[in-house]
Amino acid sequence: MKKINKNILFGILLLCQICLAQHSDQLMPYRQDFKSISGKNTVSITSHKKDGQHLVYVGGVGNIDVYNLSQEGILIPISNHELYKNQGPARGMVADTINGTDFLFVANKHGNVIETFKILDNGSLERVHLVEDTEETYLGTAITLQVIHMKNASYLFIGGLEETPGLSSFRIEKDGKLTHVQSMKDDETIHTDGIIGMFTHRIKGKTFLYTSGFQDNGVSSFRIYENGTFKNINNIDDDTTATYLTGAYPVTGVTLGEDNYVIVGHRHHKYYKRGNFIKRPNFVYHGDAVSVFKVNNKGALVPHSILKDNEQTKLQGQTRIEIISVTNNEAILAVGTRDDASIQLCKLDINGVLTPINYLETGFSIYYGLRSHKIGKDHFLIAGSNRFDMNKVVSYKILPKIDRTGKSLRHIVNLTYTNEATQTQIDEAVNAFVNLKDQIPEIANLEWGVNDSKEGVSKGFTHTFVITFNSEHDREVYLFHEAHLGMVKEIGSIIADVLVTDYWTTKN
Repeated sequence: MKKINKNILFGILLLCQICLAQHSDQLMPYRQDFKSISGKNTVSITSHKKDGQHLVYVGGVGNIDVYNLSQEGILIPISNHELYKNQGPARGMVADTINGTDFLFVANKHGNVIETFKILDNGSLERVHLVEDTEETYLGTAITLQVIHMKNASYLFIGGLEETPGLSSFRIEKDGKLTHVQSMKDDETIHTDGIIGMFTHRIKGKTFLYTSGFQDNGVSSFRIYENGTFKNINNIDDDTTATYLTGAYPVTGVTLGEDNYVIVGHRHHKYYKRGNFIKRPNFVYHGDAVSVFKVNNKGALVPHSILKDNEQTKLQGQTRIEIISVTNNEAILAVGTRDDASIQLCKLDINGVLTPINYLETGFSIYYGLRSHKIGKDHFLIAGSNRFDMNKVVSYKILPKIDRTGKSLRHIVNLTYTNEATQTQIDEAVNAFVNLKDQIPEIANLEWGVNDSKEGVSKGFTHTFVITFNSEHDREVYLFHEAHLGMVKEIGSIIADVLVTDYWTTKN
């Protein structure tokens, strides 16, 4: 084989890195599909790969919906399953394989239980065990779950909120049952009151767990031992310079080169009524930001860098941070926001500095319901909302940003009404559609008309509505806007068929 000149090889590698960096700076989420759920809302989403299937679990109040995610990002319904006592929401969910068996673990928030479901061959669920809260386990209002695999056993770590906060460890048995190992009650030092995010790093053979404390405004580090017990290492409070941890919420992490990082977001307490359930109402609002911590050789967190929110980013009310991809030099992250109702993509470079890429205004608040999933070389995000009027799960594909400069989007809706619909009902339905222009500012223009074609190929469609949008964001806001969803619900009973097409065209 002919040898390649080292300088040429170096140039090729450098060019590849440059191309990768340029590519990652232009990534964008593009919606692929959305489906209705049987639950009342979408609070949590997780995914799992099983026997070539890409399974998505959507948990809300009352039940869990199961879908298969196709290579194109299409969500195919499989089944739905009722939660214990029809309670919930399924706030924390994690799927994993224990001794060759696939399980889904669910934190039933208001049911005050942890449920274990066996994942069957087709992806559907069978409940095999549940653990109820006791005075010593701190499972009341359970929110977040984290599976940690040690050499000889696997453990489920559980965090909760409000009345009985703390951190608990359970050994996961072969049949999915949970055996209590240790619980640590929250106090004034550690940040375990409202553990809404957890992440695990393994460093030089040692395992460390990092938790957020929503109510006590900080993050904590714990050393995890082989038998599932744990001890606190260090704790970092919110301040007004190096960290933004008031209402610390999502936690994730990556390893880049030889450095381990933990990334923490927050939904600041300013977004809640101070007299509601916030335990420390005398907080100071000092902005929104994502905090990056470096992990030292003892597993402790050290403040490292911050990404502050500004007019070009969507970081208000961060509720979920998902890792999309990781290379030796950078990681791509997705930040889901409840108050900005957006997905903000960011890049963490080799030096641990976080920079924004692009964002998509989703049109709905993201409340813990965001999940990254990879199929082959393709990266997807699956999202949902706590909104009770939405009842949807949405899939996105991460792609290079498409240049829409000088373009407008035409959204064409063709309708035909049922034979039973009266003219009065049809007129009211038309008015309800037209009135969306006054309710959704993102609609640049709306026109409509009754079909007048005599060619005989109208397929029975009688009414056409043409909506113009100026951006990807505007279409998303319209699609999931409460006024649009309310209109669809209002006139749905007299719609016989609908055909929707979209296209981009040069602005007039």
